[in-house]
Amino acid sequence: MKFNWGTGITIFYSVFVLVLVFAVYRSTQYDHSLVSEHYYADDLAYQQHYNKLVNAQQLEEDLKIWNKIQKAEVELHFPAEFEEVSGEVYFFCPSDQRSDFRLPVQADAGHVQHIPTQGLRPGRWKVKVNWKAEGKEFYKEETINI
Repeated sequence: MKFNWGTGITIFYSVFVLVLVFAVYRSTQYDHSLVSEHYYADDLAYQQHYNKLVNAQQLEEDLKIWNKIQKAEVELHFPAEFEEVSGEVYFFCPSDQRSDFRLPVQADAGHVQHIPTQGLRPGRWKVKVNWKAEGKEFYKEETINI
């Protein structure tokens, strides 16, 4: 068999088509479950989220999120300037949507909430805290490793 320019073009286009078919096949196998199911509603509510971030930045003392590895717990230290706080703590696992969970904010008299991390899958987690105090809403997010 003689290798000429026609054979080269045929081989090139054949390889190109095979690579394209493989890329399409792999893209259909990708798991899209980490995308929010309510994408458009979340996008419309972004101004409210932004207002929560601005409120949190204006605090004299910010919410502190500490990962106490030795005690196997996460501590949330709310600002002492507020008597009562309420809201929700959301633990988001970027690698597995089924591991995500939500808890209500239940700070004790010292403005601290202890959340045990025993039984959680090891790895990276995002702790997202939506909380309210004195009629204002606040938001804080921090990445921890368990």
